[in-house]
Amino acid sequence: MGDVWDGLVQAVWLILSLDADLVEIAWRSLRVTGAALAIACVIALPLAALLAVQRFRWRRGTIAVLNALMGLPPVVVGLIVYVLLSRSGPLGVLGLLFTPTAMIIAQVIIIVPLIASIAHQSLRELWAEYHDLLISMNATRMQRIGALLHDGRRALLTAALAGFGRGIGEVGAIMVVGGNIDHATRVMTTAIALETGKGNFALALALGFILIALSILINLAIHALSRTETGGRW
Repeated sequence: MGDVWDGLVQAVWLILSLDADLVEIAWRSLRVTGAALAIACVIALPLAALLAVQRFRWRRGTIAVLNALMGLPPVVVGLIVYVLLSRSGPLGVLGLLFTPTAMIIAQVIIIVPLIASIAHQSLRELWAEYHDLLISMNATRMQRIGALLHDGRRALLTAALAGFGRGIGEVGAIMVVGGNIDHATRVMTTAIALETGKGNFALALALGFILIALSILINLAIHALSRTETGGRW
C-alpha cells in the first residue's frame, strides 16, 4: 500500500511540475491521434453524407460493413498494417513501420467506421427533413452533401469527438505497429503498459490521470453537444 501511495504522490508531482518525459509522451499522443482524427474526418464525414443522400446498389451493404467494422479488434488492425508495412509487405519500401506515421494509419482505420456510422445516423435524420426542399431546388449531389455537412456540424463534431476518444485510448494496434520506442513512438497507452510492468507506478499513474481527464472532457463535450442538438439550438 505504501508503494501505491508513494506512486500516487509522485504522479501528482510529475503533473504539477510538467515533467519532460510526461509532457513529451502526452504531446506525442495528442499529435498522433489529432492527425489520425483529421484524416479520418476527411474520409468518414463525406462518406456518411453520401450514404445519407445517395441511393445505390451496395448502399445497405456498405452501411452494414461500416457498422461491423466498428467492432473490429484493434490488434487485428495492427496486424494488418504491420503486414502491409513490413519489409516483405507491399508497402515495406516506404519504411513506415515503427514510426508515428504507421500509428496514424492504424488509428485512421480504427476510427473511420466509428465516425462514419455515428455521422450517418445523424445525417440520415437531417436528410429526411431536407429532402423535399433540396430536391425542389434542384440541388446537385455535392450541394446536398455540403448542406448536410454544414447544418449537421454539431452532430458531426460529436462523431469526431467519439473518434478521438477511441483513438487516444488505443493500445493494441499502436503497440504492434509503433513498437513503443522511447522518444519516437511511445504514447500514453503504451507507456502506461510498459511502466506498470516495470513497477514505475508514478509515471503510469500520471499518464493514467491525463487519459482519464481527456476521457471526461470528451464525454462532457459530447453530452453538451448532444443536448444542444436535441434542443434545436445551433
